[in-house]
This record gives sequence, C-alpha cells and structure tokens, in this order.
Amino acid sequence: MPYRPFFYPNHISAQPLRPATLSARPYMIPTASILQRFLPVTAWLPNYDRSMLKGDLSAGLTVGVMLIPQGMAYALIAGLPPEYGLYASVVPLLLYAMLGTSRHLGVGPVALVALLVAAAVSPIAQSPDEFIALSILLALMVGVLQFVFGLLRLGFVVNLLSHPVLSGFISAAAIIIGLSQVHHLLGVSSVSGSLHDILIGLGAQLGSVKPITLAVGAAGIALMILGKKYIKALPAPVMVLMAGIAVVWAAGLHTTGLSVVGVIPAGLPPFMMPEITTGALTALFPMALAIALVAYMEAIAVAKAIQQRAKTYKVDPDQELIAIGASNIAGSFFLSFPVTGSFSRTAVNFDTGGKSPMASVVSAVVVVITLLFLTPVFFYLPHAVLAAVIIVSVYGLIEFGQFRKLWKLGHYDRYLFLAAFLGTLFIGIKEGILLGVMLSVAMLLYRSARPNHVVLGRIPGTQIYRDTRNYETEPNPAALIFRFDAPLHFANAEFYAEKVTELMQNRPETRFIILDFNGINDIDSTGLEALHDLLKNIRRENREPLITEAKFAVRTMIKKAWPEKDVPQFFMRIEDAVEAAGCFDQPDADFRERGIYTDIS
Repeated sequence: MPYRPFFYPNHISAQPLRPATLSARPYMIPTASILQRFLPVTAWLPNYDRSMLKGDLSAGLTVGVMLIPQGMAYALIAGLPPEYGLYASVVPLLLYAMLGTSRHLGVGPVALVALLVAAAVSPIAQSPDEFIALSILLALMVGVLQFVFGLLRLGFVVNLLSHPVLSGFISAAAIIIGLSQVHHLLGVSSVSGSLHDILIGLGAQLGSVKPITLAVGAAGIALMILGKKYIKALPAPVMVLMAGIAVVWAAGLHTTGLSVVGVIPAGLPPFMMPEITTGALTALFPMALAIALVAYMEAIAVAKAIQQRAKTYKVDPDQELIAIGASNIAGSFFLSFPVTGSFSRTAVNFDTGGKSPMASVVSAVVVVITLLFLTPVFFYLPHAVLAAVIIVSVYGLIEFGQFRKLWKLGHYDRYLFLAAFLGTLFIGIKEGILLGVMLSVAMLLYRSARPNHVVLGRIPGTQIYRDTRNYETEPNPAALIFRFDAPLHFANAEFYAEKVTELMQNRPETRFIILDFNGINDIDSTGLEALHDLLKNIRRENREPLITEAKFAVRTMIKKAWPEKDVPQFFMRIEDAVEAAGCFDQPDADFRERGIYTDIS
C-alpha cells in the first residue's frame, strides 16, 4: 500500500505552533519549602495554637495509656521481656512527630511486626541476650532500608505485595499470634511454629493446665470483649490490665503458681550501639527487607485512611518511609525493636480529638513517666492478662469479610488470598510472606504478558464500538477490529502478533485489519519489531492494516523506527478507519471531503 500523507481536518490549522517564551530567570524552590518537606515539624509547630492543645492532650493521654499494655504484650509476641515494648514506645514516637506527614499516625509496637521479629530472630539466636541484641539490630536494619527507600522515592515497591495476598498473610498471622499466646492462658510451656505444630504442642500439654491461670485468662478475654462493647470511656486493654493487677495483688494469686511479669527495671532505656556483625546482617537481611515492606504498608494504609477522614493535610508516601525508617534507626540506639503505625492507636488518636503530632509527644511522655515511676506496679501483672489483650486485639485482624468479598466476586484474587493464608498457616511466617511476594510478582508478570484483548464491533445505529462477546454488534466481514489493553513490550509482543494472526486465520475473507491502539500507551523496540513483522505479514496476504487512536508517543516511535513506506495509515477514530476501508479502492478518494481524518502528525 503506498504511503499516504497525513491530512488535517479543516478546523485544525496546519501552521506550526509558536514556541513558548521561557523566562531567563531559573525557578528557585524556596528553602522553607525544602525544609518543611523533609522536616514537617517546621510546618506544623510554628502554626500550633492553644486551641489544639486540649484535643492533643486528650488523644495523647489515651493513646499513651493504651501503649503500656499493648507495648508490653507485643514485646512478648516478639519473644522479648515486657519492658522492651515500653522502650520501643518512646524515641520512635518522638522522631516520627518531627519527620512524619500524618498528623494522627500512632507509631509503636504492633502485633504483626512483633511476630515477624520473632520469626526472624528465633532460628539464629543462641541465648536470651543474643535474642535481644539481634532484635535491636533488626530495628536498625529495617530503619536503614526504609530510610534509603524513602530517599530514593521507592514507596511504590510495596505494591509488589497485592492487597489480597497481604490480607491472606495478615489473617493467617493473626491466627498464629493468637494461638501462640494460648500457652499463657493455660499455664503450660510455650510452643511455636506453624498451625499444626502449635496445636500438637498444646494438645500434648492439656493434662498440665493450671485452673487458676485459665480462669484469669478467660476473665481477661471476657472483660476485654465487654469493655469494648459497653465501656467506651476507658480503653479496654487498660481496664483489663488494671483489673488484673488489682486482683493478683489483693488475692496474692502470684503465690499460687500464677505467672506474673515480675520485676521491670525502672528508668529510661540507655543509649547503646546495636551489636553489628557480618554474620548477623547476612542472616537477618531477608526478613529485614520483608519487615520493612510490610511495616510500611501497614503504616501508609492507616495513615491514608485517616487522612481521608481528616481532610486537613496530605500524607507523602516517600516522606513516610523516611520518617518510619528514621524512627526505627533512632529507636535501635535506645533498645527498641522494629515499630510501625498501629491501626487501633491511630484510630483512637483521631477519634479522641488529636489535632497534630503533639499527641504523639504526649503519649511518649506518658510512657516515660511509667518507666521512671510506675514500673513496680506491673510486678503483679499476669502473663495470662497480657495474652488476653493480644488474643482479643488480633482477632480484628482476621479479614473474614475480605475473603467473602473476593469469593463472591469470583476473581482469581481469591486464590491468591487462600495461597498466602494457607502458606502462612501451615508452612511458616517467613515462607508465607515470601510466597505472597512471589505470587504478587508472578501475577503482575502474567497480567503484563497476557493482557486483556478483544475483537470490537459496532453497536447498531451508533458509532460506538464494543467487545463482540458482551454486546450485540453489527457483522462486518470486510474488517477485523482488534484492541489490546496494555503497553506493547518484550513480554507480550509475540502474544500480540499471535492473537492477531490467529484471528486472521479464522477470517480468511476479511481484507482490512484495524488495530485499535487506544489501550497501548507505550511501545518498546521488541514491540516495534513484532508489530513491523505483523504488518508485513498482513500485507503479504493482500490485506490492509490500519491503526486507530494511536497515542502521540507511540505514533512517533513507529515513524522513527520504520521506513516511510512501511508506516501504516493512522486514523483518529475506529469509525474513521471503518469508513476509509469502504473507499480504499477509489484512488481519488478525498478523506477530508468525506470527514475521514487521519491522525495529526
């Protein structure tokens, strides 16, 4: 087919556009804007006024009181002494208040990250002291990874873990967390591992259950549930903690074999360099990377959810990576294990009137006062009560509703959910999260290599073209209209050519092959080569290839890559190509007179 020049519609001028006049003065970003971007405290603190203080005090005190039982409980999940949960609730909160862009995110220990810490450190720690040292080193590694990702603006990497996979992983992890605390309720030895390991280990010890421990734990669970439902003024974990301490102290239950926290060292965590060795870095790196991504995903999800409710500020995902990373780095020098944003504490912060990050500062002060003056009170705190707090808290992480929704949709995402869920339950935490990432990446690659593609037809009486499988369309034996809904690149170029060729073989009578490029927003060299070969094959069979709705960038790439004689005819709309097909054999056909316009070059 001879190459036809590109025609302009009558209402579009062919005159070249005048270049815009550029100012000789370079654009300068104000220093204050740069400072506020990387140090957000300089944006909100100078504008802080007394009207905000009441809400921040109320929210900060409430969250601070919640942090005490939760921090201690989540330290137990991580395999650490309870006081390390309090240590992780001081410096990270202060750093995030200065660097974070969310006004409400409650940073500190969370159950999921604590479980990942235990999964990372348990296989390599040889003693309790080494376990603590490795957990602190893990906080440094997680923080460095997050901080570097933030500087490189790699916040998008968390998208490698799809939402169904993450939901399946979190739901299974919540079950593992809850079951891992059952031994505290029964007063038996601890068990760990996957679901069947824990169940078998607990089942073998049923004859050793301590009735008093079971009674205290069951009462704690009941009080947590009732408190959440009927007593809104006081956080349920705080109420259960106070009740447990009071009952054990008054009745002397700690002398009857009931396990209690015991002596908690008073005072603030000292400044201490994490112990860094090459062997530890190598062994911990895979899980440090996993924790960095999962922790950030949890934090950014709740931060954005609260931002949409507040509507008074904007969360910067990359700055959040920097802020959470810096919090973990600084915390590691003050005996903290990895932390992130908490769903429950962030919601409480917002609901109780928090206005700014000053609420986090107040919460940190509450924990500091506790460490300095109140640690003797926690001597009588039963482990069964902490287990009750954990079990009730993590129950809310099991996403039954999400699975029902996915199953009702009938989408293959439900199988991703199930794979991550069952893998985490029956194989292990590390393996489960690795499986989740692999499944997410595999699905991303599959969708890219095998994207949606349709044959289009015209809806009767209109100029609208839709998928012939889903709509009643007019038959057009002379033209085949094919749309590909993805960039054309090395991973799918061969697939594209195969599909068009297959359709042509099924329609030997069709002369015009109209390729709708509306869904192709990019094309690489492999895609160009495959498309070039395809068009040659079309012409070799005495058929005419036409391209419609090509993006400017794609059209430009085609023109640059091919000889002028091989460049196909471009059209603005599918309808234009269909109309043009009807007058192709008329050598004097004037497309402009017929209202059939080729694309503008």
